[in-house]
Amino acid sequence: MNLNKEEKLQLFKNYNIYGLTAEKFSNGRSNIEVVKAMLEGGIKIIQYREKYKSLKEKYEECMQIRQLTKQYGALLIVNDHVDLCQMVGADGVHLGQEDFPAKEVRKILGEDFIIGVTTHTKEQVEKAVEDGADYIGLGPVFQSFTKDKPHPSIGLEMVSWAAKNCKIPFVAIGGIKEHNLKDVLEAGAKCVSLVTEIVGSDDISKKIKRLWDIIKEFERS
Repeated sequence: MNLNKEEKLQLFKNYNIYGLTAEKFSNGRSNIEVVKAMLEGGIKIIQYREKYKSLKEKYEECMQIRQLTKQYGALLIVNDHVDLCQMVGADGVHLGQEDFPAKEVRKILGEDFIIGVTTHTKEQVEKAVEDGADYIGLGPVFQSFTKDKPHPSIGLEMVSWAAKNCKIPFVAIGGIKEHNLKDVLEAGAKCVSLVTEIVGSDDISKKIKRLWDIIKEFERS
């Protein structure tokens, strides 16, 4: 993908879907199968998040996904692993609250890589901005069970606050489904992530099309 960093970050500022891998919830399909379906459905941001595999397996999967994202003109963000992000030539890394600080990771990766940070509170949002994050993941908006120790939901009020006050793009995530997607958009989110709603769908292509239809209808309204 021959885009500069600002052009890549524009994807987070537009109305967009942010895709994540979650093989545990993918109905027996591999991460590679699911990512290909997401890319074919027009998703332009993919985060590789995999908690239950060896580093070698993660590396091998990421290499395959990196080739797919290049083929489809999409971004690849690697969850947690700064070294894996570098090794596979990803576009960026996403850090949790228990990971290395964004400002220290920036010293390693430099300015060309995208750094995202998971946030749950106003204070964490402000800290991520201060530390030089390029975007934040904001959630869980609604109750979510994709993590072993889920964080309490933050609600639509927090999404509205971020839309008005956050100085960098944010991705709304956590418990977002087809039936409540419009509520999240109305609260001010532009870039949204629907994890199990997509990877756990019987027909990923049809699901993504319905999600795009909701987003496009909202944009026109």
